[in-house]
Amino acid sequence: MRILIVHNILWAHYKSAVFQSLQQVVDQRSDVSMLVLQIARNERSRAGLESEPDVDVPTYSYNYELLFDWYLEDVSVSERFTALLRRVRAYKPDVINLTGYYDPAQLLLLGWAKLNGIRVIMQNESTAADHERSGLKERFKRFIFSRCDGFFCFGSQSADYVIRLGVSPEKILLKKNAVDNTTLRSVYQRALRQRSEQQQALALRQHNFIFVGRLIEFKNLPMLIDAFAAASAQSPNANSWGLLFLGDGVERDSLVAQTARLKLGNSVTFLSGKPWFKVPEILALSDVLVLPSRSEPWGLVVNEAMVCGLPVIVSARCGCVIDLVHHGQTGFVIDPDQPTQLTHWLLKFMNQEVDVVSMKKAAETYIAPYSPDAVAEEMLQGFLKIKN
Repeated sequence: MRILIVHNILWAHYKSAVFQSLQQVVDQRSDVSMLVLQIARNERSRAGLESEPDVDVPTYSYNYELLFDWYLEDVSVSERFTALLRRVRAYKPDVINLTGYYDPAQLLLLGWAKLNGIRVIMQNESTAADHERSGLKERFKRFIFSRCDGFFCFGSQSADYVIRLGVSPEKILLKKNAVDNTTLRSVYQRALRQRSEQQQALALRQHNFIFVGRLIEFKNLPMLIDAFAAASAQSPNANSWGLLFLGDGVERDSLVAQTARLKLGNSVTFLSGKPWFKVPEILALSDVLVLPSRSEPWGLVVNEAMVCGLPVIVSARCGCVIDLVHHGQTGFVIDPDQPTQLTHWLLKFMNQEVDVVSMKKAAETYIAPYSPDAVAEEMLQGFLKIKN
């Protein structure tokens, strides 16, 4: 069996970790081969997160080809489709895994594959909760999904959304999403040894809530600052707790101004974004991850935090919630439109009313099955099921 995976950008390190694990299980079989077609190097919106050439960046080994060594936005639909079709014809796959339904070039490839008897597995990140969904667009997706033979979904909510669009549950071949657990955990453990020294160097509090990601509207960060201010005003331990933002984005200036208006002083710190493999260095200075987004297909930063053993407070509209955030065990789930809920749980941590030790253990236990090796094995079984 010849497996062809079409993926958007080479930069997506979490996918590279999975592809490497998949390559390793494929290489153990004489009857299976695989090739990943990376359409472009990166997206412009993530250009600032690319690592410098001289940095010791983790590398991954798997069989891939980079079709265009520039930004995805600069590659036209016709260029993408022409390049993909040329490589597909040369490789002659039995099964094709497409990245998603939103790329016209890949939809054209889906049509070509069906005309030529090639099985197609579609990746789906979307959930019913991450956006308002109705009308013509949903009918179009229903039509596209009806042409696919199987689905790799980013979690249970993603799978439920696909089923709601008429897909048979038997076609759901994967309901997981993974990051490079081993690398992230290793970096975190090393950084933890210098926690106090680094906190002092950055003028951080002894304990910190942390947000990691782009500082943009749908992340709902003004609510986080308001909730932190409210909790700080109520907790006798407020002087020991800070709020840390790791990331860049168009809302940074307004968030800094909001912090000043609320007179939060040095309890809120903004740090520029870091390459993914350096994020655990900052997680090591923190105690609880907060992701209050109004929309989030999955939320890989939750994986990253739980790999490092951090409890999490996560919006109910994040795709990972059902699978990873077990309320009261690995963290807490909040309604992103109810700031008092977030304030409540921030206070619980600040007032030492949460069993953080047991939450750390639970986080590590529940994240273990969401590893690149586990995802790769399920992907291979999915490919085999579709082929047979």
